[in-house]
Amino acid sequence: MNRMIKKYNRREFIRLSASTSAGLTLAMHLPVNAQSAVKSGGGIFDPNAFISIHEDNTVEIIIKHIEFGQGTFTGISTLVAEELDADWNLVQAVHAPADASRYANLRWGTIQGTGGSSAISNSYTQMRQAGAAARQMLVAAAAEKWKVSAGDIEVKDSVVSHAATGKQATFGELAGAASRQPVPSEPTIKSAAEFRLIGKSLPRKDPGKTSGEATFTQDLNLSGQLTAMVAHSPRFGATVASFDASAVEKLPGVEKIVQISSGVAVVAKDYWTAKKGRDLLKIQWNEANAFSMGTEEIMDSYRSLAETPGTVARQDGDVDAVFKSADTVYEATYEYPYLSHSAMEPMNCVAQITESGCELWYGSQIQTMDQNAVAKLLGITTEQVKINTLYAGGSFGRRANSHSDYVLEAVAIAKELPQGTPVKLVWSREDDTRAGYYRPLNYHRVRAALDANGMPLAWEHRIVGQSIMSGTPFAGMVQNNIDPSSVEGARNLPYHIPNMQVELHTPEDINVPVLWWRSVGSTHTAHTTETFIDELAHAAGKDPVDYRMQLLKDHPRHRGVLKMAAEKAGWGKPIAAGRGRGIAVHESFKSFVAEVAEVSVNADGSFSVDRVVIAVDCGVAVNPDVIKAQMEGGMVYGLSAALSGKITLENGMVKESNFHDYQVLRINQMPEVEVHIVSSTESPTGVGEPATPVIAPAVANALFAATGRKYYNLPFA
Repeated sequence: MNRMIKKYNRREFIRLSASTSAGLTLAMHLPVNAQSAVKSGGGIFDPNAFISIHEDNTVEIIIKHIEFGQGTFTGISTLVAEELDADWNLVQAVHAPADASRYANLRWGTIQGTGGSSAISNSYTQMRQAGAAARQMLVAAAAEKWKVSAGDIEVKDSVVSHAATGKQATFGELAGAASRQPVPSEPTIKSAAEFRLIGKSLPRKDPGKTSGEATFTQDLNLSGQLTAMVAHSPRFGATVASFDASAVEKLPGVEKIVQISSGVAVVAKDYWTAKKGRDLLKIQWNEANAFSMGTEEIMDSYRSLAETPGTVARQDGDVDAVFKSADTVYEATYEYPYLSHSAMEPMNCVAQITESGCELWYGSQIQTMDQNAVAKLLGITTEQVKINTLYAGGSFGRRANSHSDYVLEAVAIAKELPQGTPVKLVWSREDDTRAGYYRPLNYHRVRAALDANGMPLAWEHRIVGQSIMSGTPFAGMVQNNIDPSSVEGARNLPYHIPNMQVELHTPEDINVPVLWWRSVGSTHTAHTTETFIDELAHAAGKDPVDYRMQLLKDHPRHRGVLKMAAEKAGWGKPIAAGRGRGIAVHESFKSFVAEVAEVSVNADGSFSVDRVVIAVDCGVAVNPDVIKAQMEGGMVYGLSAALSGKITLENGMVKESNFHDYQVLRINQMPEVEVHIVSSTESPTGVGEPATPVIAPAVANALFAATGRKYYNLPFA
């Protein structure tokens, strides 16, 4: 059996925990709320191993969250190393095995997975307690060995020392003795004043990416491995009626042609043979249940729905009464297209089925969900599904697929091959663009009634769009027909408006596969709310920052980032003709972001985004450099969508296929970016997504300031 990454099974875990020569492997169990004390399993710690200290003095941190560029390895390692007082240069990070009983996301209950910008926030207390417990065990071992008081012992940079006697030992030298110490029931964690690592821009712990040494799924090459590609239907919902593979069978290197539920797979010795064979397939599709509408037809149906009341998601006061008596009412409609995730590494997965079960290697984002899906497909237990999580080249929500689509494809193909044969399923960029899952198309209708001073008395916001959660394992979160991911950012609008109503329509006859996309519902709700607020400020003759500040009187963290972004951007200072500044502020994933965009508009109406200033309040800044990178990356991702992102359907088929017609931001379009972090003592919150939804309204508001034109629809092009 091939092994490409460090893994622990139960037997290995017990051996490492019990052996005096193997070092110290610390296991901890923390309840879902992550607030209870660490519990001892007595001798052999059971069941959740997070830290392994080896005789060579390396500290291995077992990371329960996937690393796909967002800095999880670095952030979680920082939390442990801080409390452990470890030498950062000796810290290594590895992906945890798939085991929700040990590695659950504490925000999600009993599910192991990464998403919702929750990796650091759900790990903050748990991982610090893990580090603190290990440190106390090392100190106790040294005190016992040296016959001194534990209170007189100092720990620094992976060295334990006793000043009075001059004795010292490395973590590695004490690891065996420490492994026999009881796990502290209430490990003491540091105060913020004692931090040495948290708050510092430490070097990242996901090395090898720029040198090519890092192992992604696409790099994996196991002994005897074959490659598979799938021909998917050009229309969603169509199935295979028949196929002719006679031309494919003549190709040297083709091993097998397999029909699966989603299409027909060609399995070959290498990628190019599999692709050539896949492209030679002649398939007749049964389109009896296929989706055949185009984008404009869908949007027309949404426009009609928006004229009728939807399901109420939020209701404050009586908006109908206010609108009936109001003298001044503003109204606008907004349209948002389907969007592709377009991660740099398209979907892929290596699957191998043996007598003992199924083993997989890939960038697994929600391991528990994938384990359950594979177990169901093969009729085995989840314990027989072993997932080796590898680095992934981005996700933006695509790899957190509640249907485990590409994973099940790989397993279904491996099932038809000789037992023990590893098969790598590869999706091309065209497959990913045309046969994937998308950010839902949405339509918004919003109106506001203003008082004599131009301040909103009533606000009505009606949204039409597909539900992401319905029909998935997350369907339980849909309450009273309201998918929370459809209305986030609108239902929790922070502005002080006495009468507010948010409504939702979720059409059930649109069978385009949809999925969360970086910052999910906020990708459209933030643009609607922040451009409309700007329009109201203009109508009231008030500065957009002052107007927001007045409406945010009960929200100091919104006000804090708004004030910081405005000050750092030079808000209110004169700006050259043909240029404009715009601002927007939004909360998502419990983090607060304000962005100021500066644009230049040319005589022909074209424009450039020249400068973006970002202010973020995400609680304790565990690693400022990672936060800045995520703010920059999230902003760029949102700017790509604002400028050109659009998936178009014609007769049920996706038109776009690759980056030539599904454009992402080019380097010559990149604005100058500044990121400013609010100093905070609040617990850390998400940074992977919150910058994404704010940039589109900031740019739209800058264009409005420069031209007087209102940019309601995305993309701007």
